[in-house]
Amino acid sequence: MSIYDPPLHSLDGTPTSVGDFRGRTLLVVNVASKCGLTPQYEGLERLQKTYGDRGFTILGFPCNQFGGQEPGSSEEIASFCSATYGVSFPMFEKVEVNGEGRHPIYEELVAIPDAEGEAGDIQWNFEKFLVSPTGEIVRRFRPMVDPEAPEVIDAIEANLPG
Repeated sequence: MSIYDPPLHSLDGTPTSVGDFRGRTLLVVNVASKCGLTPQYEGLERLQKTYGDRGFTILGFPCNQFGGQEPGSSEEIASFCSATYGVSFPMFEKVEVNGEGRHPIYEELVAIPDAEGEAGDIQWNFEKFLVSPTGEIVRRFRPMVDPEAPEVIDAIEANLPG
């Protein structure tokens, strides 16, 4: 299986998949609206604006598994992200990223080690995975790594298409 294959739904319920973004460099992030790290949306949106026209897209996956910090409905999440942070990147319906209900996309992602060589469960909200235009998961950044940290920007720039 590829990260492109599992079916998804956007926040408005439209069927989609990561395959719809094939050929683009992706930053996959599990997000939450009521988390101490929620301000990372600002940096994520700046990355989207900076690199979006160069073949880069952030994909946001709301998740309520960490301290119940994403309790809202899809409509509430969409409204919050738009009104509070001006989020323009694709957001999907809530998923589980750990445990028996883990979404198949996250089955693929958690197999990738971070900079310290550690793979496995998502630690918290705002864990980030960089996916190459060919679908290879190339980097994992833990939640406390700022979206605009030099190592994230360098990895994005090194993996932009063409």
